Amino acid sequence: MPVIHTYSSTPISEAARESLKATYGQAIASVPGKSEMWLMCLFEENVPTYHGGTNDEPAAYVTVDVFAREAVRRAAWDAMTPVICDALHKELGVDPARIYIKYGESANFGWNGMNF
Repeated sequence: MPVIHTYSSTPISEAARESLKATYGQAIASVPGKSEMWLMCLFEENVPTYHGGTNDEPAAYVTVDVFAREAVRRAAWDAMTPVICDALHKELGVDPARIYIKYGESANFGWNGMNF
């Protein structure tokens, strides 16, 4: 049950959302046992974002959360970071130096009226 939530200071077109969703779907496979089949993607655009004290250039913040009973190995996150940064640069024009990505896992996830 992975969730990737993208906050962007720029508009996100339908085409960009589709492209990012597809890229995220491939990238999530870096995490053992995760696939696009269960991936939920959320997009928030035009979020006022200050990075380094300024908001004069595009910026983005991404959270990647997964259901996991054990810690996800760092190598999975290391594989995802350049993929996410490259996609946001290509689709939204965000310089990778103005992108933060937060990774996390939780043993407490709910779905379909129950908790795992």
